[in-house]
Amino acid sequence: MGYAVLKGASYILAHTPDMVLYNGTTQTTERTLNPDSDYLKEVPKNLRSYDEVVNYLPNQVYIGNKHPDDLKKLEQPWYDKPIEGTREGKFGEIMPQDEFIAMIQMCDVFDLVSLTKDFVEKVRPDIEAHPLLTDILKANFKDGVELSDIEKNIENGAEALYSGDCIVGCVKQAHQVDVNLSAHVILENLVSKASAVLSAVYAIKSAGINPEDIEYVLECSEEACGDMNQRGGGNFAKSIAEKAGLINASGSDMRGFCAAPAHTMIAAASMVRSGTFKNVLVVAGGSTAKLGMNGKDHLKKGLPILEDCVAGFAAVVGKNDGVNPVIRNDITGRHTVGTGSAPQAVTSSLVSDPLERIGLKITDIDKYSTEMQNPDITKPAGAGDVPTANFKMMAALGVQKKQIEKAALNDFIQNHGMEGWAPTQGHIPSGVPYLGFCREDILSGKIKNSMIIGKGSLFLGRMTNLFDGISFVIEKNTGVVEDSQSQGVSEDEVRKLVGETMKEFAKALLEG
Repeated sequence: MGYAVLKGASYILAHTPDMVLYNGTTQTTERTLNPDSDYLKEVPKNLRSYDEVVNYLPNQVYIGNKHPDDLKKLEQPWYDKPIEGTREGKFGEIMPQDEFIAMIQMCDVFDLVSLTKDFVEKVRPDIEAHPLLTDILKANFKDGVELSDIEKNIENGAEALYSGDCIVGCVKQAHQVDVNLSAHVILENLVSKASAVLSAVYAIKSAGINPEDIEYVLECSEEACGDMNQRGGGNFAKSIAEKAGLINASGSDMRGFCAAPAHTMIAAASMVRSGTFKNVLVVAGGSTAKLGMNGKDHLKKGLPILEDCVAGFAAVVGKNDGVNPVIRNDITGRHTVGTGSAPQAVTSSLVSDPLERIGLKITDIDKYSTEMQNPDITKPAGAGDVPTANFKMMAALGVQKKQIEKAALNDFIQNHGMEGWAPTQGHIPSGVPYLGFCREDILSGKIKNSMIIGKGSLFLGRMTNLFDGISFVIEKNTGVVEDSQSQGVSEDEVRKLVGETMKEFAKALLEG
């Protein structure tokens, strides 16, 4: 089979300011350790409005209304320089909190989510009017219940859902003693699922295909669902396919912390190239735990809470159509067990090594997309400008290999790198935020290829201190749908070939 192609990509944000306060790990930990802290009192005063979130340049880049190149035109920091944005983008949307809470309820199939009558009445018209939400989702938007019933559930351990200062619903625990099915974990899982479902329907639109054309779903978020007998057994993928109306799809989950999306893109491309499936959806929802993760540092520096959105992304990987950019799953960089953690060794394994194997230099890749984290978020937290640091390392490696003149080091960073714009949702920034733009830039002739780099640390699970990383190349389609090696020959051609070979053999024997 020919190389798989990237048919489309989607990116969504759900503005969830109240989840910052009540569900973000930094805030929930603070509430446990120091419930009367000044920080917790300051958080509500420093949450952005929905309009502020929509009019924030990195968010408009994320959903496709602005190009990454536009980030260079506006001086950093960006949070205090609003632009005119819109909810809808060509890759997705920025969904308001109330509608996302409704999404959470619509993605619940075990009657664990209850919403108040007033809230349901208020948000139902917006849900009914949404052009992309499936009939399956809308049909599951249940009638509301009395607030008193919800308050009783909260007293018995349910997680409250807030809109402003008001309780508008709750998420109940799914088991009396299983911590993996506690109300807290169920809410985390439903948030991840809901944001992934929204990403999935936008990806189908982006790819211009029918939902029933998706044959397999690979889910690659940071969450893992299961119970006490199999804590991460899943299956998010199939549950997402169900709500997104992908009736012909099966699926499974892949986990790799921050690098998971890059691993999963390679797996999807391999599935398609092998002929196992024609169209594979790669999808990941967001994480409530990461909301307000760097909030303390932001408030100390006089910034608002910038990590106030749950993010999601999806991509459709399909059979070569001769048009869309191909995914070169044979040009892959790997951080192996023996690579080590030295920055130069990591960069070599992911960037220069795979290119040199096919005779390319670092400068032969037009655009690199690595950890595309928004510097507005990371710099005040002391992590610096992560994308720029990565591009500097690539440039330095190019200088060392005499592929780049030292005087041209900054030119390489400007021409082959990009400013970061992705929210800090762990897996979301790792290379894949550029997929949508990469496809468009290649189709328009702006670039001919790009390298997507996923990187991450594995120490969080306390199983290993090893680093992780993987990369792959996307390039312009040659227009050749299948190569000659993959086409094979017919039975008649085989018989003809064998017959001619036998004749030649017999002739050779007779001639001695």
